Amino acid sequence: MKKRKTKIRVLVVDDSLLFRETLAGGINKESDIEVVGTASDVYEASEKIIELRPDVVTLDIEMPRMDGIAFLKKLLPQYPVPVVVISSLGNKVFDALDAGAVDFVRKPEVFRKGTLDSFIIEVVIKIKIASMAKVGTLKKQFGPDPLPTGFEKNVKDVSEIVIAIGASTGGTEAIYNVLKPFPKTMPPILIVQHMPPVFTRLYAERLNNSCAMEVKEAEDGDIVKAGRVLIAPGDFHMRLEKSSSGMYVTCKKGEKVSGHCPSVDVLFDSVAEVAKDKAIGVILTGMGKDGAQGLLDMKNKGAYTLGQNEATCVVYGMPMVAYDIEAVSKQLALSDIPREICRYLSINMCMYNMCM
Repeated sequence: MKKRKTKIRVLVVDDSLLFRETLAGGINKESDIEVVGTASDVYEASEKIIELRPDVVTLDIEMPRMDGIAFLKKLLPQYPVPVVVISSLGNKVFDALDAGAVDFVRKPEVFRKGTLDSFIIEVVIKIKIASMAKVGTLKKQFGPDPLPTGFEKNVKDVSEIVIAIGASTGGTEAIYNVLKPFPKTMPPILIVQHMPPVFTRLYAERLNNSCAMEVKEAEDGDIVKAGRVLIAPGDFHMRLEKSSSGMYVTCKKGEKVSGHCPSVDVLFDSVAEVAKDKAIGVILTGMGKDGAQGLLDMKNKGAYTLGQNEATCVVYGMPMVAYDIEAVSKQLALSDIPREICRYLSINMCMYNMCM
């Protein structure tokens, strides 16, 4: 992870003069950030990126002449600068992330004092994280690999294993890379991706349309079953529970844990308690330490735990903390994680069949 001693240089790109000035003014109050320029469209932004060499760009999606997504596709291959998208355009945010943006912040519809203050704080946090991110080449180098031939025919829900995944910055693409190769017969998967309300639903719908498994935003009481992926809803902690009839999840509002709601630690702790050694924990790219202690709890209860390696992380924060406290059984490149999960499941299926 890159370390920084000087101020983070930011270029603000938005077609609204009022918004540009409001955002730039708010960001500039932060002592370790400097807005070095603003741009009203992507053509002006292109010139200023070359001239000013900013460390981070904030970018609106809906702009005249060329939208932000098309701009990202043209910009990043030539100038791999970290970009934080600022938009209220639901699904288009994920198109921007697919095109290489590091993260996004939801643009407020109305600029009230409290709303504006919390918005600026969030933008500042995302800028600081983005300034340490790797961009440009990760998607090309570390896309999803196919699973071993014949694996899909052999996967059965025989071991009651639950797979729990946690991620933050860079996680939308990383999670896709993990889920995409899986057949619909996989054991249940529970996911916490740090993301606000509404966007978690849109993200789940997007994954559901591109993956073999059923993917949905979790609802309180949802059954945990083979072939299903449940994503924690924004602003709700998701926990695994068990009754006489089987496993299910609860989704409850609550205070932030490890700085987040939903929290990876909350999910992992519940999986450690309920599933014990019949679980796989995976911690992916993201800033901070959320999930590290929970992953250690899972490992201590007998779960198999995986962490994404530094080379393939957009931000090597959460996996690094987990690795440093020895919560990770094995650290792997992103493209190797689906294969390793399947290898572990194959071993468990063989053990199960031997006991039958």
